[in-house]
Amino acid sequence: NQVLEMFDHAYSNYMEHAYPADELMPLTCRGRVRGQEPSRGDVDDALGKFSLTLIDTLDTLVVLNKTKEFEEAVKKVIKDVNLDNDIVVSVFETNIRVLGGLLGGHSVAIMLKEKGEYMQWYNGELLHMAKELGYKLLPAFNTTSGLPYPRVNLKFGVRHPEARTGTETDTCTACAGTLILEFAALSRFTGTSIFEEYARKALDFIWEKRQRSSNLVGVTINIHTGDWVRKDSGVGAGIDSYYEYLLKAYVLLGDDSFLERFNTHYDAIMRYISQPPLLLDVHIHKPMLNARTWMDSLLAFFPGLQVLKGDIRPAIETHEMLYQVIKKHNFLPEAFTTDFRVHWAQHPLRPEFAESTYFLYKATGDPYYLEVGKTLIENLNKYARVPCGFAAMKDVRTGSHEDRMDSFFLAEMFKYLYLLFADKEDMIFDIEDYIFTTEAHLLPLWLSTTNQTISKKNTTTEYTELDDSNFDWTCPNTQILFPNDPMFAQSIREPLKNVVDKSCPRGISRAEESLGSGPKPPLRARDFMASNPEHLEILKKMGVSLIHLKDGRVQLVQHAVQAASSLDAEDGLRFMQEMIELSSQQQKEQQLPPRAVQIVSHPFFGRVVLTAGPAQFGMDLSKNKAGTRGFVATIKPYNGCSEITNPEAVKEKIALMQRGQCMFAEKARNIQKAGAIGGIVIDDNEGSSSDTAPLFQMAGDGKNTDDITIPMLFLFNKEGNIILDAIREYEAVEVLLSDKAKDRATIFKGKMIPNYIIDSNLEMENMDQKLTENDSHKQNSEEAASGSQDVGATSEEPEEGAESSDVADPGSLSPANPDSASVPISQQDSYIPGTKEAGAPEPACTSGDNQPQEQQTETESNSKVNWDNKVTPMESILADWNEDIEAFEMMEKDEL
Repeated sequence: NQVLEMFDHAYSNYMEHAYPADELMPLTCRGRVRGQEPSRGDVDDALGKFSLTLIDTLDTLVVLNKTKEFEEAVKKVIKDVNLDNDIVVSVFETNIRVLGGLLGGHSVAIMLKEKGEYMQWYNGELLHMAKELGYKLLPAFNTTSGLPYPRVNLKFGVRHPEARTGTETDTCTACAGTLILEFAALSRFTGTSIFEEYARKALDFIWEKRQRSSNLVGVTINIHTGDWVRKDSGVGAGIDSYYEYLLKAYVLLGDDSFLERFNTHYDAIMRYISQPPLLLDVHIHKPMLNARTWMDSLLAFFPGLQVLKGDIRPAIETHEMLYQVIKKHNFLPEAFTTDFRVHWAQHPLRPEFAESTYFLYKATGDPYYLEVGKTLIENLNKYARVPCGFAAMKDVRTGSHEDRMDSFFLAEMFKYLYLLFADKEDMIFDIEDYIFTTEAHLLPLWLSTTNQTISKKNTTTEYTELDDSNFDWTCPNTQILFPNDPMFAQSIREPLKNVVDKSCPRGISRAEESLGSGPKPPLRARDFMASNPEHLEILKKMGVSLIHLKDGRVQLVQHAVQAASSLDAEDGLRFMQEMIELSSQQQKEQQLPPRAVQIVSHPFFGRVVLTAGPAQFGMDLSKNKAGTRGFVATIKPYNGCSEITNPEAVKEKIALMQRGQCMFAEKARNIQKAGAIGGIVIDDNEGSSSDTAPLFQMAGDGKNTDDITIPMLFLFNKEGNIILDAIREYEAVEVLLSDKAKDRATIFKGKMIPNYIIDSNLEMENMDQKLTENDSHKQNSEEAASGSQDVGATSEEPEEGAESSDVADPGSLSPANPDSASVPISQQDSYIPGTKEAGAPEPACTSGDNQPQEQQTETESNSKVNWDNKVTPMESILADWNEDIEAFEMMEKDEL
């Protein structure tokens, strides 16, 4: 029932505030329309002006027993959706979300029609739309390899003068290998074989290009030559659903070759990538060498796939590890290190962990997984629920939000959570008759015997020797797995209970272990000493030159052609990557983590959290658990650079002021003198946002700042306007300044407010018990956040080497203003910009979790932020989540 209530909250807000736009922007209560919002780069390739969220959600409505809503939604899609738009979209995202959504909708529509109560008017309209879309995707396959271009123009195809696409040379393995379910289903439904043929050709090509000695595939492949562009291999981003679709293609289509390929890959995954409970990327040519020291959240689907494969033990182990990370950070960060620190702090409400939880519960029947599901629901309600839906987490450490609710949240998250808790009688059809696509769309298993236009020629055995063992333990009956031992799953989980909090994986690769007393392992960046002649000799062998700079520092440059061998060149590349990460890490150790501004007054009640930059002076919020709470007031003069003329309005309040014209410390002293209990500086650069600009610390003025005792935080223009708009709307606005967002049950202890505001399943009489749990959990979270962390967010351009990435002692920094170089230094705000980072160093074991944490960068992306892209301010728009409560005006700019 609670899942249904949450779904209604998200779905109704999308329909009310966003439809027919592709996605809902839950903080500003409006739709995200491609071209009307600042570009978010590749993320926007999913948007095609085809009401993405509604199409993606169609079959979820039927799973959740909302057949009337489904019937209305199908009519809307048929009437309103246009697929012939002049817009460039991702072939992969359009296939899994839109084509899959239309086919899933068609599958359940014909099922309902057969039952005789609903959809009696339906005549395959969704299937006709799916076929139209299928033909629009086909031009992408016009390559010699059969691998599709990554993007296609819905109206003009590829390589057409007006298409604005078709020049790409690379695509990800998952992008090219995640087509067979939807394309084959489209062929089987319509009798048109061309779709299945193209999808099979792409899969055949990837299989042929696998690394033959390791049987692994890389992340990125050249669509024309088949050369691997990125040669690291894992089960997460870039590869994940390729493996998933090999196994599910066997289940749906019954073709043995898909099973043989999957089992061959799976054997390699378990041999090289699986290091229970971790799943670590390796190099396809040197699979005993780890390629990176962190994991991404997309690999959370893998335990679910292992359940389908029948390999339960490692599924339980990896799932338990992921659950411990979630308990530590409330959500699964986009990436986290091997010692479970945050690497990339975002969480866009991804459903993969819920998916694996559902599969493990179905396999084991262990009620433990119901408790896991309950935790997911409680965390979504406590931390992600906002007035207009559910907002993605910008930073799991602070609890700040992003104006984003992806279509997969409605399509997958609520589907898996509902199925986790639903009994058979709660379902109006048998879910076992269907297979889930990677987007959780339902395709009926009877397609395997319909319109078999493709001959089942076994192409796999041309490449590999197979025997009967290749079919062991595939799709086993769970009654065989758990005949008399319901404690089986618990016995596997138990040793992992404290893996996140108390243990640290050894920072040594299996290659190093296996070498023993033999040849020495490759030189690691953390061990390098410029004064060691032996180290210098190793560098030379790897093609790495060492240049001494005039200021005493050294610069490293690698020329792969100068390496002694290709293997040495590869070691050199890894050494350089480690050195960049190590350098970045050392810089960040001097920096402070981001802070949170939480709006706690009516009607927000703590449900809107803004990312704020810290100050190097004043109260340290990380050492003040309660934070500073008070009503906000705008000061006069607004820049805060002279004596405050309205002290009576500022006294005992948190002062709002504009950035510029004097030092931050001077502003702090002026408002403190006027009696303010805290200060928020709002950027004067119109449209700036923590989504797009690197967060920075407010530095002092070079003098002793011990006299400043109040907390000071910095908000970019977009976030600051949310508070200013709230003041205009509601006058009295109360905020909480803290190191991270506080649990609403803690904020409102002893105050009467609606139950659902605190948590939709929290009864008031259980409040004290909950508070105890929350305090305990919060203490752990605060310990996790207490170390030095990176304030740097994504920079517009990469750093240019050691010179630009070194960070001086904060006290020696000269004040600077990035907006105006001509303003005299004495009249400028001083700041310390966040540094661009390339990754995380190999973790070293320490006691506790008091270690630096990282935030996402774009080292693998060529996209640049368009700082000139402005959106015209619109009139105030409102959000309605408790019948008639109005919310704040829309923000001006929204980018990743």
